[in-house]
Amino acid sequence: MPRQSASRVRSGVPGVAAVGAVTRGTTGPDRLRRVERWLARTQADRLRRAADPLVVDLGYGASHVTVTDLQRWLRRVRPDVRVVGLEIAPERVAAARAALAGVPGAPEFAVGGFEVPTAGDPVLVRAFNVLRQYESDQVERTWELLRSRLAPGGLLVDGTCDELGRRATWVGLEREAGPVSLTVSVRLAGLPAPSAVAERLPKVLIHRNVPGEGVHDLLRAADAAWARAAPVGTFGVRQRWIATCRDLARDWPVLDGPSRWRLGELTVDWACVAPGRGRPSGRA
Repeated sequence: MPRQSASRVRSGVPGVAAVGAVTRGTTGPDRLRRVERWLARTQADRLRRAADPLVVDLGYGASHVTVTDLQRWLRRVRPDVRVVGLEIAPERVAAARAALAGVPGAPEFAVGGFEVPTAGDPVLVRAFNVLRQYESDQVERTWELLRSRLAPGGLLVDGTCDELGRRATWVGLEREAGPVSLTVSVRLAGLPAPSAVAERLPKVLIHRNVPGEGVHDLLRAADAAWARAAPVGTFGVRQRWIATCRDLARDWPVLDGPSRWRLGELTVDWACVAPGRGRPSGRA
């Protein structure tokens, strides 16, 4: 689909052009439930500490549904959370506002892009299936712009998932430290191997899944651990995944534990998968 130039779209701030381009807008109910669950549980303290519990769902697509899904999850943590859906396409914003007109406590919607034209600085920004539609060389400078809009202690999540939300990956980036983690989250039923998530890697990594790169080595090591854990599969695929993650944690900087693994998640330190980095010493 042809992309619309950012210069043709006004943001939510008078006189300011929105930064970005119109994406395909594919979306659906519960498509982003994996990252919503992760945000609500692993980032709860960040949200609770925020003086202003502002959260942005950036580039939410052709339907408002992921914005309302996100709000529902985060209200379990912070009932006064203020969720704003930003879209660069004015017609999508108008449709969302019309659909939720008169609904008490509905999220806010505004025209905007990577400049994040919100009143106040958000503590969380989710940009899912957005940068995947850009060129790889645009990612890091877009990260920098988005991080500059975060509140102190804020977090940006840049991720990708499949159409049904069964396989997803995302990078967590802190305002102060930059990228800090990569999370893989998959539906375990029917999973052939951990590397099946490769086609849903974030844009910054998807072309780095080649020998000599950290993300390639991580997926190769995960597949090897998955094969070694095959006997544990007698007790179910969840137990096999947990055993795989425990095995990986011997040689890789795994940041989470069994309570997350049992959900089909695995989070590692960004340093081991950052572009240009090979795997740490240890088994394949």
